[in-house]
Amino acid sequence: MNRLACFLACTLSASLAHAAPDAAKQALIDRVLQLWHPENVAVMMVQRPAADAVQQSRIALQGRVSAEKRDAVLKDIVGEAQRYVDAATPLAQQAASHQLPLTVARQLDAQFSAEELRQLVQLLESPVKRKFEQFLPQAEKALGEAVTAEAGAAIQPRLQAMTEAVGLKLRAASMAP
Repeated sequence: MNRLACFLACTLSASLAHAAPDAAKQALIDRVLQLWHPENVAVMMVQRPAADAVQQSRIALQGRVSAEKRDAVLKDIVGEAQRYVDAATPLAQQAASHQLPLTVARQLDAQFSAEELRQLVQLLESPVKRKFEQFLPQAEKALGEAVTAEAGAAIQPRLQAMTEAVGLKLRAASMAP
């Protein structure tokens, strides 16, 4: 009988630990998720390997084939990568939509109080945050241009040397038996 009581107590405490938050807190969690868009991680998980494949292909073809052939092969590779992205993105988005309430929403519920969630919503809805997000591309562009102007001439030869060294290693590896 003791084992049954222990089992029931453990089962009850486990179910209470995973109990849904009250309606007000759930509304705050839903608003945080709507403003934050953590489901975009799934899209990035799909897009990253495609972008990497195209980039690696571009590097691998550099100096190995004529410019015309390189461009034609890269066009085909980009097409393959795009077909993959087009097919895999909806699958990842669907899985993210299904998993979001089971993972991130539960973590938000467990780690944030209703008051903290209210503050988080205020932060995410803040006009200052939106203004800052609009400012970021301009700031990044300005910094990138300034760094390029100041250090680009010193960095470019190193970049070229690294690119050539990688190309030589790829060619040597592809020629070896």
